Amino acid sequence: MTFPNEPTQPPEPHPESRISARARRRRARRTFFPKDAEGRTAVIASLAKRAYPSYELFIYSLLCGVMLGVGYIFDSYGVLVLGILFAPLMAPWFGLILSAISGMPRLFFQTAAGLLISATLVFGASALAGLASRLILPHTFNAAFTLSRLWWPEMIVMALGAILLTVSFVRSESKPYLPSVLVAYGLFMPLSASGFGVGNGIGDLWPHGVLVSLVHLAWSSIFGLLTLAILRFRPLSGVRYAFALGVFAISILTVFWLTDPSKAQTAELATEPTLPTATLTLEPLPDGTSTPTALPSVTTVLLRPTGTESIPKESPTATSTALGESVTPVPLTLDVTLPVTETRTSTPAPEPTPIYAVIRAREGGGAYIRKEPGGNVLATLDNGSVVQILPETQDYNGVLWIHIVATRNDIRVEGWIIQTVLETATPVPNWEPSETPTP
Repeated sequence: MTFPNEPTQPPEPHPESRISARARRRRARRTFFPKDAEGRTAVIASLAKRAYPSYELFIYSLLCGVMLGVGYIFDSYGVLVLGILFAPLMAPWFGLILSAISGMPRLFFQTAAGLLISATLVFGASALAGLASRLILPHTFNAAFTLSRLWWPEMIVMALGAILLTVSFVRSESKPYLPSVLVAYGLFMPLSASGFGVGNGIGDLWPHGVLVSLVHLAWSSIFGLLTLAILRFRPLSGVRYAFALGVFAISILTVFWLTDPSKAQTAELATEPTLPTATLTLEPLPDGTSTPTALPSVTTVLLRPTGTESIPKESPTATSTALGESVTPVPLTLDVTLPVTETRTSTPAPEPTPIYAVIRAREGGGAYIRKEPGGNVLATLDNGSVVQILPETQDYNGVLWIHIVATRNDIRVEGWIIQTVLETATPVPNWEPSETPTP
C-alpha cells in the first residue's frame, strides 16, 4: 500500500543507458555509414535532398549582393560583414562536392546551375551598386581593391570553412550557418568586388575578382572532397570513380594554374620599376650677342716658279707680236685676299627636368588613373608604381587632381590622379591649379 505523497523509487535503468558516450558515438558512426550499397544510397539520397537548391538561395543571394555593393560604395568593412551575413546557406556547394565524390552527374549539374545563378545575382546587384557609386566620385574604394586580390589568409579560412561545413552537414540535421558564412565569404566577396568594378568602370577589379572567386571555389572543393573521403564516402561503380577523380583533378589544376608562383613573380617584377635617376646639367643661356671667330685677316697665296734659276738662255727673251712689237715675259705672281668671315655658335636651351612620383596610397593597394578629374577609370596603379608628372593640374570639387603619364602592361596611359596618393621622387613640383583647366 502506497500513499499519494510517498515518493516512489525510480525504475531500474535500462542496460543500454549505462553504455558510455564514446561507445554510443562509435555505434552511431557505424550505423550512419552502412556497409551495404542500399544503405549508403539512402544516406546519399537524404543528403542530396537537403543540398538541392531552393528559392531561399536566390532571395538571400540578391540581398547579399545589394548589401555588399553598399559596403563597397561607402568603403565600410562593417557593412560588408553585414552583407556576408545575408548570404544564403551554401547547401549547393555541399551538393556539388557530394555529387562529385558519389559520381552523380545529374545532381552535380543541378547544384552547379543553382550556384551559378546565385553568383550571378550577387554579381549583378554589386554591378548596379558600382553604377550608383559614380555619383559620389572621386573615391578610392580601397575595400573593393583589397578584397578582389588573392590572399593566403583567406585561403586558410576557406579551407577551414569547407572542412567544418562538410562535417556539420553530414553529422547534423541542423543548418550549419557559421561554416556556411566562411565559405560564402570566400566565394561572394571577390565576386561582388568584381561586379562593383564593372559598374564603376574600374577595369582591374573585373577580371581579378572573378579569378579569385574561382580559385576559392576550387580550393574549398578540394578540402570538401578530402573530408568526405575521410568520412567513408565512396563512389559505387568504376564510372563514378572516374567522374570523382576527374572533378578532383580539375580542382587541383585550377588552383595551380591560377596561382602559378612563376607568373606571380614575373608580374611583380614587371609592375615594380626602379626609380629613374634624374640629372640636370645647367648651361649658360645665350645673351643675344655673338663673338665672331676671326680667321686670318689676309691670306696670301703666291704662285711663283720653284727654285731661283733663271730663264734658260736658249729661250727667246722677246716674243714678236702681230704688230712687230717685242714683249718681255714677266714672272707670274698671284695674290688672293679672302674677306673676314664670322661664325655664330648657338647653344640649345635646356629642356625642363621631368618630374617623377611614386604611388603611395595610405589605404588599399594603389590608386586609379581617370580619363579626366572625377571621370571614368582608365587603369589601376599599385603602390610603388612610378608616374611622370605633367604641368597641368586641376581643382575638382575641392580635390586637387594631377595630370600624369604612366606605363601599365607596356601601354602608355595618360590621365588624372588625386594628388594625395603621390609621393614625389624628384624636385617638388608646383601643385597649384592651372590657369586654364583642361576640359
